Amino acid sequence: MKVLMINGSPHPAGCTATALNEVADTLHKHGIETEILYLGNKPVAGCIACMKCFETGHCFRDDAVKDIQQRLDEFDAIVLGSPVYYSQPTGQITSFCQRLFFCKEGEMAGKLGASVVSCRRGGASATFEQLNQYFTICNIPVVSSQYWNSVHGFTPDDVRKDKEGLQTMRSLGENMAWMLKSLKDKPHPQYEPRQRTHFIQDKY
Repeated sequence: MKVLMINGSPHPAGCTATALNEVADTLHKHGIETEILYLGNKPVAGCIACMKCFETGHCFRDDAVKDIQQRLDEFDAIVLGSPVYYSQPTGQITSFCQRLFFCKEGEMAGKLGASVVSCRRGGASATFEQLNQYFTICNIPVVSSQYWNSVHGFTPDDVRKDKEGLQTMRSLGENMAWMLKSLKDKPHPQYEPRQRTHFIQDKY
């Protein structure tokens, strides 16, 4: 079993990485492999709704999004990590997820998902909710913890002093390991063909 952990912070060893590593260490204790993908500190291109991915199965841009789209079968769960930027995730992880999830709903279904947020003071719950929306739109069960998955601090050393926050990360790792093992080799639910509607009506 393998978990993809996406670090959406521009700092590779910052507060978000500290939280993700706490989750990863717990998963490793249960024999579950992890891969942490650092998105970097340069812009990630957003989705332009060209629909090419529906023809090819992956984004046309030759970057990390395309790579992960082509490797999705390797992963049994996805953890999204981001610091708080104005009560939102970073632009890098937002653009990454919009392109990653857009054409891969079917392949995402049945994997597990969780979000991890770091913040200096506020905005954690709003960022946490936004990240979880990527999971709840495509049949990914969201793994919970003992509290909302957030750590607080301005530096990694601050985060390491957040005893409750780090315990929340470890509890998340425990729950994810338990669910992965419980669901191993279980068949996914059979879903109806997707119905897509809009709200435009003819005028009478």
